[in-house]
Amino acid sequence: MELLKQAQALQDDMVAWRRDIHMHPELGFEETRTANLVVQTLREMGIEAQPGVGRTGVVARIGDGDGPKIGIRADMDALPIEEANDTPYKSQNPGVMHACGHDSHTAMLLAVARILNEMSDRPTGEVRLLFQPSEEKWDEDGISGASAMIQDEALEDLDAVIALHVSSTDEAGTVKVGDGYMMAAVDSFDATIKGEGTHGASPHMGRDPIVLAAQVINAIQAIRSRWTDPTKPSVVTIGAIHGGTTTNVIPHEVTLLGTIRTYEEPVREQIHEELHKAFSVAKTLGGDYELNIQRGYPALYNAPDVAGLLRDVAAEAIGADKVKVGEPGMGAEDFAYMAQKAPGAMMILGAKYDGVNRPHHSPIFDIAEDPMQYGAAILAETAVRLLKQHAK
Repeated sequence: MELLKQAQALQDDMVAWRRDIHMHPELGFEETRTANLVVQTLREMGIEAQPGVGRTGVVARIGDGDGPKIGIRADMDALPIEEANDTPYKSQNPGVMHACGHDSHTAMLLAVARILNEMSDRPTGEVRLLFQPSEEKWDEDGISGASAMIQDEALEDLDAVIALHVSSTDEAGTVKVGDGYMMAAVDSFDATIKGEGTHGASPHMGRDPIVLAAQVINAIQAIRSRWTDPTKPSVVTIGAIHGGTTTNVIPHEVTLLGTIRTYEEPVREQIHEELHKAFSVAKTLGGDYELNIQRGYPALYNAPDVAGLLRDVAAEAIGADKVKVGEPGMGAEDFAYMAQKAPGAMMILGAKYDGVNRPHHSPIFDIAEDPMQYGAAILAETAVRLLKQHAK
């Protein structure tokens, strides 16, 4: 594959870009330095870049706008984690770390930009580079980086959109791409169960919210096991319980925090309804409750034709034996918003580093950098083939 040779020639550049970004991580909607690096690098390539899209995102266009339009997305944000690795490129920002690989995503998309910009026989059409902020979080209004870029019309008129995500748990140089639902919609909830506080030796003088919470939690467990279709995946998890301060005082209230994961929108809505029913148990037993559900990212749906093309290109680049059909999971990814705007797919690029378990979102996360050449080549070649497909 000719574009793989070009990506291999850019490997040192990708490593340098990735390590620069890794050393200077920025949280969601704060990626000003990263965006400036992207803009400056693109302009040095002779590519005009538009900053400030989706607040701190960057958009660049390669080719003309008369033919098909294909988007490629890379996220840029880091996480509020103190890095524990001792490397020359360790984070220089206390309490902030690239612990999910977005630094490498940005570096690979910069390489894609150079490859496509220097391509003499690039098909007619436009490849739109989407350097996205804030994948890891949404703001108080529920807006994440992908939805912010959509609000700024960065994805208008796209015929397809693709992305990748590195995986520190998959063998370096492997690729997984699944069809259909691949990641879940994610919602969070916080609730307060209200009782009547009293002395621990006189529970009959109050209304114990801890007991009420226990009954509510039991009712929540029945949502998945009894009230939703067992053939349609979903998860409801209570992640935190807070109530009481000492041994002999029954508190006035208990708070619960949790997450909901689903694929299909009707199941998502049903669980929201069932959650209110579960919390109403507190009222039945003489207490009260307040429940707030925050809608998050939708489910990520990989369009089978786009996913299949990614697999075909990957097989040519790295060998069919290293390419697998990905299995769906219950994690979440705001690229799902983009895949709702245009047929899209995300591939997983294996980048396990030094044989050590380095989980995503952990202080020791790191990746093998060598697979970046494959990621850049596969994205670039897939974009070219999508241009050709949609020109017909």
